[in-house]
Amino acid sequence: MSVRAAARRTTVLAAAAVLALAGCSGGDEGDGSGTPPAPSSSTTTAAAPPTAAGVPRPPLDACYALSAEEAVAPTSAADPVDCAASPTAVTYEVGALDLYDAGHLLAVDSAQVQRTLATTCRAGLASYLGTDETTLRLSVLRSVWFSPSLEQSDAGADWYRCDVIAVVAEATLGELEPTMRGVLADGVRSWGLCGTARPGEAGFQRVACGLDHTWRAVEVVDLGTGAYPGAEAAQGAGSEPCQEAARELAADALDYEWGYEWPSAEQWAAGQTWGTCWAPA
Repeated sequence: MSVRAAARRTTVLAAAAVLALAGCSGGDEGDGSGTPPAPSSSTTTAAAPPTAAGVPRPPLDACYALSAEEAVAPTSAADPVDCAASPTAVTYEVGALDLYDAGHLLAVDSAQVQRTLATTCRAGLASYLGTDETTLRLSVLRSVWFSPSLEQSDAGADWYRCDVIAVVAEATLGELEPTMRGVLADGVRSWGLCGTARPGEAGFQRVACGLDHTWRAVEVVDLGTGAYPGAEAAQGAGSEPCQEAARELAADALDYEWGYEWPSAEQWAAGQTWGTCWAPA
């Protein structure tokens, strides 16, 4: 893995894992209007078939005790652990990389291969967890992915591995259940995304709803695809839907609070193309 590719990989994964958004706004809805936006502050593993040259693929449904740093690395040498021993990562998909483009062999750490891998792993997570993309985005569960090292690739390894992790606090992975398949089928529950304070205020940190919190993420605002729309447009897109989401949850439709966060250009490039609406828990 080249230094440039490793740095790119870390940036992309970190953006997804920390769940940080670029800006935030909100309001105390005494009269139904928002205030001006402010800058933001034991399961059995399946036997894995060998790949070319006898290099084994990672096992499906395997569990790992990864640190936050290990989870955002491009490759992993960690051995599986007992799934009943509080793992921090569970493998939900294993497959073969497409290392050819128009008959030309691509390096395993090339931008094209890694981009395809990121898209593949992200696309499969919601279904594995038994939910849809919107509910997934309101949780602290995220996908990370691994490919062979250059040495393993040279020896014939062509696999990829997708793991699910829970980012329960800043740079902190939470303990997962022995099997994560279908855990969001009945809603986010303790896996939901919450906050320790109002978004944008001092002391605000994103945490899992299973930890102490005072605010929670209640809706996502899909900002489309393609080029980054710009901070002003991304901010403006969330005001009305976030106010409406908070109003519907409030005991008094004339007196409520709301918050909104939107992605930066860098986070947009890393795949975060939505904003998040917040309301008091």
